[in-house]
Amino acid sequence: MQIPLSPSDEYNRVLLEHAHPPGWENPTPPGRYNLVAIGGGTAGIIAALGTAGLGGRSALVERHLLGGDCLNYGCVPSKALIRSARAVYQLGLGDQYGFRLGEAARVADAPRALEQAADFAAVMERMRRLRARISHHDSAQRFTGLGVDVYLGEARFTGRSTLEVDGRSLRFRRAVIATGGRAATPDIEHLAEVGYLTNETVFSLTELPRKLIVVGAGPVGCELAQSFRRFGSEVHLVGRGEQILAKEAPEAARLIRDQFEREGMHLHLGWSTRLAERMGDSKSLTIERGGEKKKLIADAILVAAGRQANVEGLNLEAAGVNYTTGGIEVNDRLRTSNRAIYAAGDVCSKYQFTHAADAMARLCVQNALFFGRRKVSRLVIPRCTYTDPEVAHVGLTESEARRQGIELDSYRVELSEVDRAVVDGEEHGFAVVHCKRGSGHVVGGTIVAEHAGEMIGELTMLITHRLSLAVLARTIHCYPTQVEVLKRIADNYSRTRLTPLAAKVSAKWLAWSRGRR
Repeated sequence: MQIPLSPSDEYNRVLLEHAHPPGWENPTPPGRYNLVAIGGGTAGIIAALGTAGLGGRSALVERHLLGGDCLNYGCVPSKALIRSARAVYQLGLGDQYGFRLGEAARVADAPRALEQAADFAAVMERMRRLRARISHHDSAQRFTGLGVDVYLGEARFTGRSTLEVDGRSLRFRRAVIATGGRAATPDIEHLAEVGYLTNETVFSLTELPRKLIVVGAGPVGCELAQSFRRFGSEVHLVGRGEQILAKEAPEAARLIRDQFEREGMHLHLGWSTRLAERMGDSKSLTIERGGEKKKLIADAILVAAGRQANVEGLNLEAAGVNYTTGGIEVNDRLRTSNRAIYAAGDVCSKYQFTHAADAMARLCVQNALFFGRRKVSRLVIPRCTYTDPEVAHVGLTESEARRQGIELDSYRVELSEVDRAVVDGEEHGFAVVHCKRGSGHVVGGTIVAEHAGEMIGELTMLITHRLSLAVLARTIHCYPTQVEVLKRIADNYSRTRLTPLAAKVSAKWLAWSRGRR
């Protein structure tokens, strides 16, 4: 099976050599496997490697590119793009740091000049080069060397404990379905005929769209919209809801919205998408709100309006695995309706993150092979949207706690109160931590900061181990760092522990001690 990658350059050839080697010979099944993982993304890789690492016999099946979305169309290429976009943007802020590069580097004022400052073809070449460099971690050769049988081709169940790949029949004691998901196509008339980009095709671009419409104001849409704006595209971001990043706290979403508007992005929130049309070399998208219609015109349309599970072609009926359009149905231990088959990652979970897929795969290995009883509902899974600034969250939001009847004590500190954020010129942000009323035990938190994703780990650990902010108050942090915002929150909590009675007793003790020699 030939996998086309565009453009056909040395970096994509390296990627193919690792992720789907031309001429790869599938092994001859040696007998029954302890575990077969279907899908060569994060969840499948971890499940297969984990089984082999424990001394079991495992197989990994992938029909397209090993590494899945994360390596090929998600985390790796998007973060490479975001880093380049941030560099371009920061050049335009030179006067804030004591140097000037002229008007050509100013983001909001001179988008056409930015096209000259940012060499988009070079940006995309850098992305492909770095992706190719990282791809050896997910190579067929590496997995084989670690004891995993790698099969490249379509997997199709032929029974409750058998499947077929490339004419070979694989028997298994346990299987993990980890086929992931793909971009959902919104119901927009004539969109298919007009043509559009998704996260699977946008990274093949070599020329910057002068005008870009992004459909979807979730994490993927927001990250890519901001990046393309910084490279010089005129960007229109269309969202069905009134708030971008609908899952985040309103104050976090407002801060990102304000940043987008400062950078000159056109936001169309609360608008529905209706009709796509071709207009010569351009494309148009008609949007509607409350009976009002308007037409947006661009060179390209990028769709980032949700995901759908990859369940087609697996012949799940033969395996007795129940599924819906939303994905594979699993219980709290990630087991499907077939007791021998589990599922992990985007194909079965609302937590569509690489780190969530990793955690679920480890849970599957324990539950499937060693009679484990770990529950996915017990996992504490943080999330981060890599806009600038980033938005990271873990645990309950204030509204979620309210719906569950949990009373909170919330502690908030602005980044403008943190010395390192001030000197870095990165003070647009905040951290808020939610604790159960009167206990100090952390149940949720949100951080909006340049490196929020690097900072949310402390709160994740506190929630995972059911610890109090008092533990964080006793933890020494390097000064000056931006994560000190959490230390300040912990100090604020500590001050609430000093009750009026304790303060009165302390004052009397200190007054008495002053009179002693």
